[in-house]
Formats: sequence, C-alpha cells, structure tokens
Amino acid sequence: MDIWGLLASIAISFLMAFIFAYFLFWIDRYQKEPFALLGGVFLWGAIVAAGTAFVVNTLVGLGVMVVTESETATQIATATLVAPFVEEILKALAIFLVFVVFTKNFNSAMDGLIYACVAAAGFAASENAFYIYTTGFLEEGWQGFIALSLIRIVFIGWLHPFLSAFVGIGLAVTRNTQKQKTRIIAPAIGLGLAILLHAAHNFFAVVLPAMSFYIFGWLLMLFLIVRVMKMEDNRIASYLEEEEEEGLITTPQFLTTSSAGKFFMARLKGIFSGRYRKATRFYRTAAELALQKSLRDRLEEDVTSKENIKSLREKVKSLSDEVPA
Repeated sequence: MDIWGLLASIAISFLMAFIFAYFLFWIDRYQKEPFALLGGVFLWGAIVAAGTAFVVNTLVGLGVMVVTESETATQIATATLVAPFVEEILKALAIFLVFVVFTKNFNSAMDGLIYACVAAAGFAASENAFYIYTTGFLEEGWQGFIALSLIRIVFIGWLHPFLSAFVGIGLAVTRNTQKQKTRIIAPAIGLGLAILLHAAHNFFAVVLPAMSFYIFGWLLMLFLIVRVMKMEDNRIASYLEEEEEEGLITTPQFLTTSSAGKFFMARLKGIFSGRYRKATRFYRTAAELALQKSLRDRLEEDVTSKENIKSLREKVKSLSDEVPA
C-alpha cells in the first residue's frame, strides 16, 4: 500500500464531491436544507451505501465467476444486472429516510433533487477513491492516478447524482399529491429510471468504452437542474399573484422572486448596496409563502398551515419596504 497514493485518491474524490454538494446547496435559493441532514445523507452514501454495495457486488461477482468461468460474462453481469439495482436502492434509502422522518424538510422537487444528489455525491466520492487508487495509481502510478481522476471525476462525475435525482423527484411528487396511485407509482418510476439508465450506462461503458458520449451526461444533468428550477419558479409565480394583486409586494419584487436569474442579480446588487441580507431575507420569505400556499392547496392542510401562511404574509409585508422595488 502506498499511503500517498491512497491519501491523494481520497482527497481528490472527496474534495470534488464536497464542491458538487456545495453547488447543489447554492442553487437551493429559498428553503435551504439543514446542514445536519445534508451531512447525514452524504455520509450514508459514502459509508453505508458504498460499503454495502462493494460487499454485495463483490460477492455476487465471485458467484457469477464460479458459475460461468468467464471474466467478460462476470463483468457484464455485475455491471448491468447487479450493480445498478444494488447501488440505486442503497442510495435511495437515504432519500427515503429523509422523506419519512423529516417530512417538513421535503416539500418540493428541488428538495428531492438536492437530498438525492448529495447522497449520490457521497457514494461517488467513496467509489471514485477506490477506483482511482486501485485501478489507477496501483496499476500505472501517478499517470494512472491522473488519467482515472479525469475519467471518474470530470467525465462521469455527473453519473450518480443524475441517476439518484429521479428518485428524489419521484418522492417529491408523492409528497405533493393526494392521488393514491400517483403516490405509489411516482417513486417506483423514479427508482426504475435510475436503475435502467444506470444499467444502460454500465453496459455501454463495458461493451463500447468511449469518452465522446460522456459530455451528454453533463448536459442532461444541467437540463434536469434547470428544469427543476423552472418548475419552482412557475410554482412561486402562480402562488404569489394574489400578493402582487393586493399590493403586498410590487410587480418588480414579484418578478424577481419567481425568477432564478433575477433573484441572483438582486442578491448581487445587494452586495454593493449594503442590502444583501435584507434582500435575501425578503425574497426567501416571499418564496416560502408561495410554497406554503402550494402545499396547503395540494395537501389540503389544516389550521396550522393557514396560521403559518398568515404569519408569512405579515413578514413579507413588513420586509417589502426595505427592498427597492
């Protein structure tokens, strides 16, 4: 064992995973998820899911090897028939635990996307560290370390978060509907998509190893993030129309709250004008009001929800004058 190669493999894998996780935290503009929960799902992915998947995949692979006596058959079977099921289910358990135990922190597609991707980032960190060290460094030294770091982190760094995102979004759909069939089907479809796409990726990676198609993974991940953000913008706009019509917020404030780009620019301007904290607080409170109203209508929640909405409306009204129209 080369301690420096091992430490370097762990460091680069976890550093990039932390950067990705922070990016996810950053794009969550309004209802920031608790660090404790994000840290919990990250550690689940890095330790519980990755560790269990390694043991199960190894044992099943050995079994297939004994039966088939073929390295190619073992590699294909493990990569396409075993690993996708085992890994996606283990990552999904972290998301499901948050969904069940911390229901109040799981209200939207953005919440589902973030918890799922952070858990997957933890899984990817451990998996990448293992492969970069064993397949890269131990076999080809520092040259192999660099080459496999590029492949595992740069080219396919999107893979695990992208796949798990479907599970998180599926659970978010369940959270926001009263239709019993949809509540059951949505998470199943999300997990099914994650497993299917994972299997397809692994199959082509084994049968047709080429770097050229990996760029599409980044584009798909970007599309998914932008799409979820747009859904959130539309949802906020729909439920803040009432406040704009009543004059509780101005039209520019309404447009800024319901636009990711304008919200970013408003915070940027706030830095230079000394109003960053006030602007951030106002727009997050206004967005939270919209999301709470959405939950009230979708889940038909009781008096507690109504009181919460009333309180948020009062906060928005008091903060509105402190933010330039």
